[in-house]
Amino acid sequence: MTTTLRARMQRVLVIGAGGSGKTAFALRLAERTGLPLVHLDALYWRPGWVATPPEEWRALVEGLVARPSWIMDGNYGGTLDLRLDAADAVVFLDLPRTLCLWRVLTRRLRTRGRNRPELPSDCPERLGWEFVAWIWTYPSRRRPDILRRLAPVRDAKQVTVLSSASEVEAFLAGVPKVSGRSSLTPGSRS
Repeated sequence: MTTTLRARMQRVLVIGAGGSGKTAFALRLAERTGLPLVHLDALYWRPGWVATPPEEWRALVEGLVARPSWIMDGNYGGTLDLRLDAADAVVFLDLPRTLCLWRVLTRRLRTRGRNRPELPSDCPERLGWEFVAWIWTYPSRRRPDILRRLAPVRDAKQVTVLSSASEVEAFLAGVPKVSGRSSLTPGSRS
């Protein structure tokens, strides 16, 4: 496992199950590196939890990955091919499902139906059985496909799989902090 991000990396993809900490990790990585941050959830969801139509979403992601530098967090398997092709580095947060579920439950209690900052307006935090089932079955249903899709890019890109909170902290601690660069550029449709 690679425990640090190589200095020349300019396009970093962060993926993992719901509750794995993608957004928090990406934010901390952006703060350390100064790379622009793109939260895919902020762009995919429209007010009221309305999804972006697939053709429009793919075109939007094509534009995002064409940018010279970014840290992009989110899953969205239908565009993973675009993001994997464009990324220099991929960080897969492969944390235990019990931890992911715990984080989602505590996040729900903490937000109490309010919006998270990285989501559009009128998308209050929600927790339904479908989402819980998605997290619970992620290791058996989604993880094998993610690992299969990462395998062919391992030689050309830096692929890091982090399997515990301590590995996440060690990884972030190993990323040199860049000063004087603005990193927080929330996703927008412009």
